[in-house]
Amino acid sequence: MQHRKLRDLTVSAIGLGCMGMSHIYTGHKQPEQDSIRTIHRALELGVTHFDSAEIYGPFENEVLLGKALKGRRDGLVITSKFGLMSHVGNTGPLDSSAANIRASVEGSLKRLNTDYIDLYYQHRVDKTVPLEEVIGTLAELIAEGKIRHIGLSEAGPDTIRRANEIHPITALQSEYSLWTRDGDDGTLELLQELGIGFVPYSPLARGLLTGKIRSREQFEADDWRLTNPRFLNGALEMNLRALQEVEAVAEEVGATPAQVALAWLLAKADDWSPIPGTIRITHLEENVQALDVRLTREQLTALENVTQPQGDHHTLSQMALLDRTNSLTASQHL
Repeated sequence: MQHRKLRDLTVSAIGLGCMGMSHIYTGHKQPEQDSIRTIHRALELGVTHFDSAEIYGPFENEVLLGKALKGRRDGLVITSKFGLMSHVGNTGPLDSSAANIRASVEGSLKRLNTDYIDLYYQHRVDKTVPLEEVIGTLAELIAEGKIRHIGLSEAGPDTIRRANEIHPITALQSEYSLWTRDGDDGTLELLQELGIGFVPYSPLARGLLTGKIRSREQFEADDWRLTNPRFLNGALEMNLRALQEVEAVAEEVGATPAQVALAWLLAKADDWSPIPGTIRITHLEENVQALDVRLTREQLTALENVTQPQGDHHTLSQMALLDRTNSLTASQHL
């Protein structure tokens, strides 16, 4: 396994996003032991970077990860997130108050069965709470030994710069892939300037870039993707046609589309650690093998310029929670 540094935090080059084992995707109701076996296989492959959040389930994903990593904690990077749930009576949808952060971290520590969280993210920027209070509270938790590093998720450039002035930010976690380029608004350049690592989530566009999703009929009735603009009837068919551009590069290098999509990300910077999620060992192994894929300059350029998908990467209500100014609405994309 190769490793990357998110500022001064060392992680495996490819991490494991654990959300889908407990939350909103087809297969999240599979037996717990099946998910634990997938996590244990990740450990065997050298994966050290495991991503969760209190809202995944809610709570169930942290409990699952705590069970899977029991007795195996040393040398691992466990991440979690706060702010999309309130434990202090706020009606939300966001709560990054000091009281809620403290309630959140205590719950996460218990569920994860650990004394500390390596990287603790604000799940979404909460404009109702001064950034000084948010980052100040997290700095206190570092001093108390309950967390070791501070992260932001889906934060924009102004927030990132201001937060980093209060306390060093270790990583930004935001959606980024061949088919989601929000970070090209200057955010990624700012991360490089400030020495902040990047953790792209949904690096495979929620499965679309794997080539394994061909129809909405593959999803269970409660799969969140059935409401996602990119998976709606009409948009999905157009996106499958656009996927052929990625599949063509994959055929050239003898890899899968998923491996090519991950290899493209890994080639962009040496302080990025994408966290593709999966519940299946075969898909996990496929993703890790992306580390062996070598893309030529011409292939990287072709991937950089692939046709972008129809439909936005979130619903309108979810887009409203992003700390962005340049994201188009779903209706504009369609």
